[in-house]
Amino acid sequence: MNTPRHTVTLRFLAEPSDVNFGGKVHGGSVMKWIDQAGFTCAANWSGQYCVTVYVGGIRFYKPIAIGDLVEISAAIIYTGNTSMHISLHVYAGNPRQEKKEKTTHCVMVFAAIKDQGQTVPVPKWAPQTEDEMNMEKYALRLMDLRKVIDEEMKPYL
Repeated sequence: MNTPRHTVTLRFLAEPSDVNFGGKVHGGSVMKWIDQAGFTCAANWSGQYCVTVYVGGIRFYKPIAIGDLVEISAAIIYTGNTSMHISLHVYAGNPRQEKKEKTTHCVMVFAAIKDQGQTVPVPKWAPQTEDEMNMEKYALRLMDLRKVIDEEMKPYL
């Protein structure tokens, strides 16, 4: 299979152990899946062990039902020297039907590290399509917003 190295898609069924008190998949389970897909994408791209540096703007659009087929798509949208910005989309729906609906979106930043925890350089990602170029611009806008948020949070750290 020739999947581009900068993307990863995980698919599985939502299980009863993922249920919350409302009878739907727990948001924490979705966040765990997102982290796993993001890590897989970052490690695949960098060839290194990676750690989560930032998760931003996680947005839950629709609940996921137990038994739904869940699909998490992760894609590199920007690389720094040692970091990778990854866009993640979660889709879910009845496995007997083709249609899946977007349930969640966020952007994560991962850093590639060595055994002792020092960051290491990652390969530069260069967008090829118009959509990829737009996603890189999106990542850069989010980086600017994070700087503002970081300044706002300083008194509370």
